[in-house]
Amino acid sequence: MCLIVLRFMPGTPVPLRLAANRDEFHDRPAAPLGVWEDAPSIAGGRDLEAGGTWLAVHRRGRVAAVTNVRDPALKVSAQAPSRGQLVRDALECPDLPAWLEGLAAGEGWRYAGFNLLAGDGERLWHLHRGRDRLILTPVAPGTHGLSNASLDTPWPKLIRARQALHHAQEARGWPEAVLEALGDTRTADDVQLPDTGVGLERERQLSAPFILGERYGTRAMTWLAWHAHERRIDLGERRFGPHGVAAGESELSVTLLG
Repeated sequence: MCLIVLRFMPGTPVPLRLAANRDEFHDRPAAPLGVWEDAPSIAGGRDLEAGGTWLAVHRRGRVAAVTNVRDPALKVSAQAPSRGQLVRDALECPDLPAWLEGLAAGEGWRYAGFNLLAGDGERLWHLHRGRDRLILTPVAPGTHGLSNASLDTPWPKLIRARQALHHAQEARGWPEAVLEALGDTRTADDVQLPDTGVGLERERQLSAPFILGERYGTRAMTWLAWHAHERRIDLGERRFGPHGVAAGESELSVTLLG
């Protein structure tokens, strides 16, 4: 995932709404949104190269998503484990807060830079592993955005998508108004661009919420709504090929245990 916006309102009928774009190389194999055959309590897309995922939910009542941290100066071992495995581990570990605290205490340094969001419908955490920071924080109720820096870093595309989610009305704006913002291919003005060390031309390309490209770009657009009273999570996914060509769409509902 490279752009996530979410509205976290614990204690309400819909404690979490989330929409996200996954940006990746188009030739990296992936499975579409669905229930995993080898782990039928998990639903999400799947990276078929490393076996993990960018966003998924568990029937026990958990959700997790990951983005990379864009920092060429961040050095990491070639043997670093896949960041996509973090999402599966967050869903399946017996004690989510303890597992997150273990990562924050030092285990997280084993991975390349990442942002991990993980929650259970009542609590939501953000774990950031940057060049010289490894920090776990609870996510406050409200509307937030996450890209390839840290939570709510004011990159132009994050601000655009977060505003769309903030103004979306349950009956009229969700999820279409947010998906429209995530599908925006306009790049930011040069004066608004962050400097993440990848050069001006690359910063321009990556500044659009929806990235177009032949080899690299937005591969999937995923959204979910957690319905607490009905004990279910609804998910949807739109998939795209090179240059943003539509490549399929899926929707499903996950009934939560208990």
